[in-house]
Amino acid sequence: MAPVPCPYLPSCGRTLSWRNLAAWRDAQGPELYLTCLEYGQQLWLDGLPARALLAVDRALYCDVAPDHESVVAYPLPYAAIGWMVTQPADGFTGNARVHYQHIADRVRGERAELKRWRAWAAWAIVRKVRPDLPEDPKHAVVEPTASTIADGLTTHGIKGETETWRGVLGIHP
Repeated sequence: MAPVPCPYLPSCGRTLSWRNLAAWRDAQGPELYLTCLEYGQQLWLDGLPARALLAVDRALYCDVAPDHESVVAYPLPYAAIGWMVTQPADGFTGNARVHYQHIADRVRGERAELKRWRAWAAWAIVRKVRPDLPEDPKHAVVEPTASTIADGLTTHGIKGETETWRGVLGIHP
């Protein structure tokens, strides 16, 4: 059975590869953002859900303005992440909850705080939609509350990001 397209990701109508992402290596902005989302959709449809999620993750960590046409058309991919991890797929390897927990706790470098809070936001979504996924018992970390994550996104994210995340999580202020 062919995978159903993710309703939160665009299709580009052309075949993409990692080379398309590499072309934007020095520009981590809206062009890379949209290319990552398109590539994530392609990988999803190709039956490669784990790689698709990684492509969507890369989009999540791009430097985008809230009013850029790519972000207006395809908001930060919190809904896509939630949708993808709830779909039946044989190709997922690992645990998305642990994946985001490790990213959030270990991210370093440029824009680390933004990436940390976006990873925690994705982690919270995965916890909600896949409560069956266990935490990593070997990775001791203080798990933030939804309120703490919202504060982190408000401080480090883009305008409207906290509301987008809360909407996907089902939290209404």
